[in-house]
Amino acid sequence: MSDFILPDIGEGIVECELVKWLVSEGDLIEEDQPVAEVMTDKALVEIPAPYKGRVTRLYHKEGDIAKVHAPLFELVGEDDDSGASAAQSKPEAKEPSAGEEPSASPKPDTAANQGNDATEDFILPDIGEGIVECEVVEWRVAEGDEIEEDQPVVDVMTDKAMVEITAPKAGRVTKLYHQQQEMAQVHSPLFAFIPRERDEPVEPKAKPSQAPAQDSAPAAAQPAAAQNRQRIPASPAVRRLVREHSLNLADISGSGKDGRVLKADVLAHLDTPATKPESQAPSADAKPAPTSGRRQAAGEQEVRVEPIKGMKAAMARNMVTSATTIPHFIYSEDIDVTDLLALREKLKVEAEAKGSRLTLMPFFMKAMALAVQEFPVLNSRINDDVSEIHYLSQCNIGMAVDGKAGLMVPNVKGVESLTMLGVADEVARLTEAARSGRVSQEDLKGGTITISNIGALGGTYASPIINAPEVAIVALGRTQKLPRFDANGQVVERAIMTVSWAGDHRIIDGGTIARFCNRWKSYLESPQSMLLHMG
Repeated sequence: MSDFILPDIGEGIVECELVKWLVSEGDLIEEDQPVAEVMTDKALVEIPAPYKGRVTRLYHKEGDIAKVHAPLFELVGEDDDSGASAAQSKPEAKEPSAGEEPSASPKPDTAANQGNDATEDFILPDIGEGIVECEVVEWRVAEGDEIEEDQPVVDVMTDKAMVEITAPKAGRVTKLYHQQQEMAQVHSPLFAFIPRERDEPVEPKAKPSQAPAQDSAPAAAQPAAAQNRQRIPASPAVRRLVREHSLNLADISGSGKDGRVLKADVLAHLDTPATKPESQAPSADAKPAPTSGRRQAAGEQEVRVEPIKGMKAAMARNMVTSATTIPHFIYSEDIDVTDLLALREKLKVEAEAKGSRLTLMPFFMKAMALAVQEFPVLNSRINDDVSEIHYLSQCNIGMAVDGKAGLMVPNVKGVESLTMLGVADEVARLTEAARSGRVSQEDLKGGTITISNIGALGGTYASPIINAPEVAIVALGRTQKLPRFDANGQVVERAIMTVSWAGDHRIIDGGTIARFCNRWKSYLESPQSMLLHMG
């Protein structure tokens, strides 16, 4: 019988909301079977079972807030269930000897057992999404090091992002099971450690005899240990920010509960640097005096190093794969969106009355879903050995959003079957979620074609990289007021938007993407024509 401890996967997550239990107490579950859905401040995550067994207790109700490093549910494995009777027979055999109080043998045995069992393995958790292994990128500690609760121990790279694994509790690292660049499997030990509460009782007995001989050493060691135990509460993300700026966490006053140091506290501390140099003036003056010239030269050559992690690392990896494995065909075109802008202005008031925010994006998506029906190859995928084209039944249009956690591409599912207001509501929801870093994995999966609105930042032309395994992407440039000739040969002002397509040249040739773009363009330049083709 064991408790499933909600793991800390870094990124500053300290708690999550239990959205839904997928099992009940008493249920038999299989390894990797989904047990619960939890919502962190980043995304909706599905928690799977670590092994086969029976759920004996659920520690939280739906809607409760669960803390990391706290039990989520209790699970009895098959071995525990089958060995219950054997486990009960052992206490009966020990009771006669335990009843003989003068006997000292049981206590040494239990002490020895505690010594053997004091070492705990940190098991690499399965956080769902099909992740079965990860690469050990960098160990932050070595065997024998003392660690504090929430201290970063190792950086690992999954096929989704870089994740910082932190210590579940304070203690001493006894073994690292993997070297850097090795692959670690989920549900297998990552490192072993002795929790401090188990390690401490043994040390006082071993050190008294050595204390007289090593007077100075313990005196120096004890204050350091005392300082370590007075842990300042802060999330892993905050501690990483403190390390990156070479700050001391003790110098920053925390405004959170129980003195927890928040990210805002660190940023506020960085914004008021004048007080720190004054307090550190003696030590600062001591070093520059003899080497002031060299210090100035070194300052000119300073380089700030920032590791590529999280969504940025995942994006970098995906873009390299796409750019090096997919032959891109680039095609640009100008679209006159004058009539489209006028129609949107007319419909915007009615949409707002219904609680919807109508932008141009729903029109772009709806026109694209209609054009895809005539050119389904734009809404397809290729198998791994490039021997088959898989035509997809739904048009799930992704939109690139520069969010808080990095570039994200959530997608609107089944655009062809939604109303214009339905698409507008989904666009608004996903944009807000992406900008706040709260997009669920479901919204990020299953995209079939992507729109990147680079024009919102001022760009005109682009050369977008396909979001594999999709086969096409379009970048929207900014809308410009440009002169054009009307039917009578008169120069008039028109709203012109430049779009840049990238297609997978293995299955999409220039003629296909040109004809597809022309069809899409016709819907946008004459938006009322879409009414004839909507199902």
